[in-house]
Amino acid sequence: MYMMDQLYEAVACRGPVCVGLDTAAEYIPPKERRDVSPAEAVLAYNRVLVDHTKDIAACYKVQIAYYEALGRSGLTAYAQTLRYIREQGSLVIGDVKRGDIADTAAQYARAHFEGDFAVDFVTLSPYMGMDSLEPWLVYADRTGKGAFVLLRTSNPGMRDFEYQELKIGGRLYEAVGERLALAMTQRSGVHGYGAFGAVVGCTDPAEASAIRERWDRLFFLIPGYGAQGGTAQDAALLFRKANGGVVNASRSILKAWTRIPGLDPQGVDKVAAAQAARDTVIQMRDALCAALQDREPAEVS
Repeated sequence: MYMMDQLYEAVACRGPVCVGLDTAAEYIPPKERRDVSPAEAVLAYNRVLVDHTKDIAACYKVQIAYYEALGRSGLTAYAQTLRYIREQGSLVIGDVKRGDIADTAAQYARAHFEGDFAVDFVTLSPYMGMDSLEPWLVYADRTGKGAFVLLRTSNPGMRDFEYQELKIGGRLYEAVGERLALAMTQRSGVHGYGAFGAVVGCTDPAEASAIRERWDRLFFLIPGYGAQGGTAQDAALLFRKANGGVVNASRSILKAWTRIPGLDPQGVDKVAAAQAARDTVIQMRDALCAALQDREPAEVS
């Protein structure tokens, strides 16, 4: 069984929200930052967020850059955050966006699929070629570990390269999708999705239905919701029979406490902040599930 099968089942059980722990110290209530280091504050905040959302989140995505920026103590907080999530029985994506030649990629794979930084999934850049993915696929074959490969991302600059037309026809992102789908033909899980999926943003809904139809056996990690302008209806276009994807949100969840009515920023503690985060995840889950339910008749017909 691949980890992607477990993610499919998590979505079916708890909904399609992926909670992004892209946790900067300034996202944490001031009260919780006093008398501790930034890394300690981040770790403590992450733990209480996980405690308050683990029953309503399909998975967590932890962006390593926010922890690397804090130096050694930050990487310790990163490792401990990953460990805590997995100890709670939840799935975790290490958002590391690695992509290098095979020998180097093998070391990256060892670093992020074993030991202190071990996760269930990683994010990968494919632009050095398929051989940069091969060492990660070894882990998929041996342990069921998964990855999400950058396909069509949510940032405004995606068109600079991902949309470039190739001499052989089609766009660059389409070539990535075809090669990834081919690599997954012998790595299909019990729910029909490949061991590796793709990152597909929901900020350009015009092509979303075509992307889902074309790569119907790739599970999608879907950024772009909320702060980047993507809506529940936009994200729903990238699902298949109400599954096959998770929608990530980070800042809107991490900073939900800043929207507490009658807020006194100095008086908010991490428990109140985590409750606000939980309420935001529930609202997001319910909006996505409603959009998926509205879309389901069109998928069946």
